[in-house]
Amino acid sequence: MVTNSADINGIRDKAAIVGIGETEFSFDSGRSELQLASEAIKAACDDAGISPHQIDGLIRYEMDTNQETMLIQSLGIENLRHWESVSYGGGAGNAVVGHAASAIAAGYCNYVVCFRAANLRSQMRLGQARNPQRIAGGQQGFAAPFGSMAPAHQFTMFVRRYMHTYGATSEHFGWVAVTLRENASRNPRALRRDPITLADHQNSRMVVDPLHLLDICQENDGAAAIVMTTPDRARNLRHADTLTLVEAAAQGSGPQNEGVIYRPDISVSESTNTARDLWSRAKLGPSDIDALMFYDHFTPFCLFNLEAYGFVPFGEAKDFVEGGKNIRFDGMLPINTHGGNHSEAYIHGLTHTQEAVRLIRGVSTSQPPNKTIDRVLSCSSVAQLSAAVIIRRG
Repeated sequence: MVTNSADINGIRDKAAIVGIGETEFSFDSGRSELQLASEAIKAACDDAGISPHQIDGLIRYEMDTNQETMLIQSLGIENLRHWESVSYGGGAGNAVVGHAASAIAAGYCNYVVCFRAANLRSQMRLGQARNPQRIAGGQQGFAAPFGSMAPAHQFTMFVRRYMHTYGATSEHFGWVAVTLRENASRNPRALRRDPITLADHQNSRMVVDPLHLLDICQENDGAAAIVMTTPDRARNLRHADTLTLVEAAAQGSGPQNEGVIYRPDISVSESTNTARDLWSRAKLGPSDIDALMFYDHFTPFCLFNLEAYGFVPFGEAKDFVEGGKNIRFDGMLPINTHGGNHSEAYIHGLTHTQEAVRLIRGVSTSQPPNKTIDRVLSCSSVAQLSAAVIIRRG
């Protein structure tokens, strides 16, 4: 009998997140990316109550400059038994956690670290034009001559088509920005803590129509890391009283992802594929989720995420976010309670999984006051490759 791979969940509850750590976030770290990575990993190990010497697995972002051999020496790792890298930025934030859970479940390593470290403001700017070789060698070469050079140029086409199809307005995106900044105002780690109003959003500089400056994530320096191990080992570590388990993970694409805008329908993200597999593997649905951490490179993609993962029907996310009441930390579905990429810091989405852990531990700076957080979805709808992970209380 042939089994549908989407229904297979070999990682369910076989890996626990036992440590989270990060550097301070800044606009000029004054340190190498190796030092940033080492500091964040050491902080995550301290949070878990283990030594960096015990690490025997590393899952990195492919675009991270820190090679495994560099970290072996920097951290004093005695024997790295497993290592991987995951391509793409936004889609990799949750994918690295899923890969780490798989490595733990397979017995490849005992303590695995996911990390991302980058000087994205003081050195390599993501908002600048893409690598000329990539532009010349792919479909982006057909768009770049017309000025589509940076992410804001490309993703705004999704936003404009979405607005045309479903009647969303810039003010709907503004309510997302206002909510994220409100969350960040309580977070001492956040780079942007000054509250904003809907009027502030509407009056902020237009970058690429219809995206205002306050629709766009930050560019900053910093690093984040997560330590994972088996549940049995986790029960002997610092946070045994609030065991945090990886329940399910998924990745997905569409048939046409190169060049970002070349697809049949640019008003729908192909993360619908990721969502379908995730719910099938978890044997859960949106109603089982207590909080949502979404990849907020641009605020409109909050609406894309809500629809792709089935929290609301297509076309109704604009009504769900209007006024901000439903998505506040004390609302029906708290979102990005740390402030997200938009207001806390941009570390390619890895801080979203960290915040999921804080919510389950009950230590978020925007902890929902009237309900216990037992299950959190961290996901991306970046209109390219995407990934998602469900974290639950053990």
